[in-house]
Amino acid sequence: MMQTPPQSTLGELFKLLRPFWPQLLMATVLGIIGGASITALLATINHSLNAEGGMQSGLLAGFAGLCVLALVGSIISDIGTNYVGQHSIARLRKELGSKIISAPIEQIERYRSHRLIPVLTHDIDTISDFVFAFAPLAVSLTVCLSCLGYLAVLSLPMFLTTAVAIIIGSAIQFLVRSRGIRGFFQAREEEDELQKHYRALAEGAKELRISRPRRFQHYNERLQGTIDRICDIQVRSINLFVVAKGFGSTLFFIVIGLALAYESIWPSTDRATLSGFILVLLYMKGPLEHLVGNLPIVSRAQVAFRRIAELSIRFSSPEPNLLLRDDERKTLDIEQIELRDLSYHYPTEDGSTGFGVGPLNLTIQRGEILFIAGENGCGKTSMIKLLLGLYVPQSGQVLIDGKPVDDSNRDDYRQLFTTIFADYFLFEDLLKDSAEIPAEANRYLERLEIAHKVSLNDHSYSTTDLSTGQRKRLALVQAWLEKRPVLVFDEWAADQDPEFRRIFYTELLPELRAQGKTLIVISHDDRYFDVADRLLRMSAGKIVEVQRKNKDTSSTSPDVALT
Repeated sequence: MMQTPPQSTLGELFKLLRPFWPQLLMATVLGIIGGASITALLATINHSLNAEGGMQSGLLAGFAGLCVLALVGSIISDIGTNYVGQHSIARLRKELGSKIISAPIEQIERYRSHRLIPVLTHDIDTISDFVFAFAPLAVSLTVCLSCLGYLAVLSLPMFLTTAVAIIIGSAIQFLVRSRGIRGFFQAREEEDELQKHYRALAEGAKELRISRPRRFQHYNERLQGTIDRICDIQVRSINLFVVAKGFGSTLFFIVIGLALAYESIWPSTDRATLSGFILVLLYMKGPLEHLVGNLPIVSRAQVAFRRIAELSIRFSSPEPNLLLRDDERKTLDIEQIELRDLSYHYPTEDGSTGFGVGPLNLTIQRGEILFIAGENGCGKTSMIKLLLGLYVPQSGQVLIDGKPVDDSNRDDYRQLFTTIFADYFLFEDLLKDSAEIPAEANRYLERLEIAHKVSLNDHSYSTTDLSTGQRKRLALVQAWLEKRPVLVFDEWAADQDPEFRRIFYTELLPELRAQGKTLIVISHDDRYFDVADRLLRMSAGKIVEVQRKNKDTSSTSPDVALT
């Protein structure tokens, strides 16, 4: 796993909140004013309790004004905090979404989904808790500092006693936090594993029911084991904070006890001063405990910021301009696509040599039906990803009508293709670029014999909860509707029944070619290889054989130039 340098929690927070600093400043300042007003109210109350005649009319007006100030400051501060919190988290989510959608596909594939999803959910929620706590924490800190200032005015010796107690308590909290945050890091690592086990529960539900040993091993050892480890780590980490908080509360009352002892040690101590001191201490206990009680939130936020920083580092090389244009490519009448000396090697992992494909030489003509065959793992899908521009070749180049594909036009080049991968994702909605699409979609649903299962409702499918074969037919409907010149099918017919498999090869593919489409089909169905204009066979990442329809021009050369 990539290691990232420790992140400053406050630094990352200020970076997140920078676009909202006017609102945040207003919320914090008003919260501070509200907190200071409460401290002033305490001073007024203490003065009135010890003054002859109680509260005078002048003090009464000031008291009322302080009440209004405390109320208005608190309400507006909370409203501002809510605004800043919601909008900053929304901005963070959008930024992470932008990083992911703009990241090279190789980075997405290497950063497993069981690690990606917790960052987008759990870590964002953790930071959200911290953002919403920030202004209240600032207010609590202000109240505590204001109270300490008032205590210093009342009695310097008693203030110094309180300051020493706070320093001791803070030192304990610092030691506890350094140990507790290590536990939170460990728990966060385990939560990635837990996400993987949850995925297995849902995606492997059939296998877990069929195999009792697998079911018990997964549930008892993996799932429960990971949950128990998270529980144990969290209990130990949070207990450290609980003990420190309890110690701090006890220390607080020890200070009050020492303050009460001053009267017996120094009989000259003013009782009004003593009562005011204790009154302020008792009030300060709430904000101080609020500060201490939120230390676990601060620690978890530090872990979450580090996780998000790791994701940002991994996705720090975005493809250019992926989110700058949303228009469809207009020029769709291409004549040929050429792969020239194309090579690509996967990065090594755990010391093993990465698989590679190439050098590949291939020319695909407009309107051609090209089949690609070969054993599993021979590089068929990797070659397709190079052809589609999803992988950037490490040597060689892709040419479209003789013009090279590079970073400046790669995304435009991809818009030539509609692809149904073996591990395809089926979107529930249609692209809203034509009023005729619903009518066309209904025709295709009828043609693919799934209209009785699926209908359209406001440019969305009524359901995608279909069998595997029917879902692939629905994906083909989407491919049809996109009206792009090149269609790529990765084992599309593998999940179809024999009759519909025949329809796909002998009816649908010829129909699509008659519409001017270029068709690239990865297939193991040798019964229908005669449908292809050319058949490529791959082995160990190379094209090792080529057959043309009705004329065998096969070659065993690992580098086959097709023209």
